[in-house]
Amino acid sequence: MESYKQEFVELMVRSQVLQFGDFVTKSGRKTPFFINTGRYKTGGELARLGRFYAQAIVDRLGTAYDVLFGPAYKGIPLVATTAIALAQHHDHDVGFCFNRKEAKDHGEGGVLIGQPLRDGHRVVIVEDVTTAGTSIRETVPLLRAAAKVEIAGLVVSVDRMERGTGELNALAEVGQTLDAPTFAIVTIDEVVSWLRGRTIDGRVVIDEETYARIQGYRAEYGGRAG
Repeated sequence: MESYKQEFVELMVRSQVLQFGDFVTKSGRKTPFFINTGRYKTGGELARLGRFYAQAIVDRLGTAYDVLFGPAYKGIPLVATTAIALAQHHDHDVGFCFNRKEAKDHGEGGVLIGQPLRDGHRVVIVEDVTTAGTSIRETVPLLRAAAKVEIAGLVVSVDRMERGTGELNALAEVGQTLDAPTFAIVTIDEVVSWLRGRTIDGRVVIDEETYARIQGYRAEYGGRAG
């Protein structure tokens, strides 16, 4: 893996964003690993996270987009730190916006805050993790209600590489729906490969028992790449 991906995986472990144990996903699947970006809690962690998102976007899309969008609530700090990182580290000063959970009928009003969307804008959606793709399907109508925008891509932190509503990987399935590139900073396979048997802060993150459980989960719920 590229060094920034390795650094990102280790950041997730140290921030307890990535955990191994017994969890249930939003879609009701019992899973041996869980990613919760709400656990990032310091300015330093958020700054590093923005650099990782920005690097993943540049690697995949270059600068072929006009606006970044972060779905409320977790997407709000993600889109802000990613926009900062693109400006500071890639000399690409791009607009960003996010949504309210409820429309405001006074002051500036509306559902979207930040860069106003215009017809023809190419929008990159910045999300945390996609399992079944439900939140993304709720997001796109908000954007297209604001203007005739083009979805230039969707980036998430980790691709869990599991089925969505059909046999396809959920992220690939969303990509077909959006007719746009969908990608992650890292995939769960990259995460597991890097952490298997690796000691971080004095403990082995993925031992052989945990590895076997992850492989079993992947065998049951893994989706095709598309």
